[in-house]
Amino acid sequence: MTVHFINVGQGDSILIETPTKEYILIDGGPPDASEKVITYLKQQKIKDIDLLVATHPDIDHIGGLLNVLDHFSINEIWDTGKFYYTRTYHRYFRKINKKSIPLKIVEVDTLITFGHNNQVSLKVLNANSLFKTNNQSSLALSLTYGSVDFLLMSDVERKQEIKIMQRTDVDSEILKVAHHGSDTSSSYAFLQAVDPEVAILSYGRDNTYGHPVGITVDKLLDVGATIYSTAKAGDIVITTDGEDYSIDVLGVGRLISKPIH
Repeated sequence: MTVHFINVGQGDSILIETPTKEYILIDGGPPDASEKVITYLKQQKIKDIDLLVATHPDIDHIGGLLNVLDHFSINEIWDTGKFYYTRTYHRYFRKINKKSIPLKIVEVDTLITFGHNNQVSLKVLNANSLFKTNNQSSLALSLTYGSVDFLLMSDVERKQEIKIMQRTDVDSEILKVAHHGSDTSSSYAFLQAVDPEVAILSYGRDNTYGHPVGITVDKLLDVGATIYSTAKAGDIVITTDGEDYSIDVLGVGRLISKPIH
């Protein structure tokens, strides 16, 4: 299985390729990242996307998806169902309706499996509920292949982290850090429970939000995580056979292999 953390600047976009060649795209970054995402997917020889996940309706997550919908056949979309009063959101939903793409409003514990003997699983750990903000409603996801676990936290906040910890074993080798390394997320208790070997930060260089904040970086280092960021490393690709994994930065030159402990 290959998981691509695509460098889309200040935003998120993750591509998953299963061992049996199913493709899952999680978010598409901001609008100006759409060309990058489309080019990246075409370089991987992708024509059909089996599952597209919009973790929440903020522009830095769904903005780049509008053009993606025009370039690829989408089999199914997962969405929070969180209504948002923006032009980008309305254009996104109109396009889905026009193309008659099946859309599923997912809940906590929604699960989908891929591959021989359902060897790859993607499970929803956080979803929308009444009175939550967009970030609080983000779809946090657990991706598992064999003994290798990825925790993809979108933009969830500390309160949601606590609830996830209470009902789920969050221990994972790879953590996609919530909310671009903001101080709204990544409590020390949560990071200790995850105990990540690798932490991925997705953010734009010189962004106006101050992401990632120093206290979050310090906490990640304190729990022993090796940190990679899209702002510094560019595209980050993690390949796993379900037992070991390797990290390829920008696809050239620097290949780091680490065994599972």
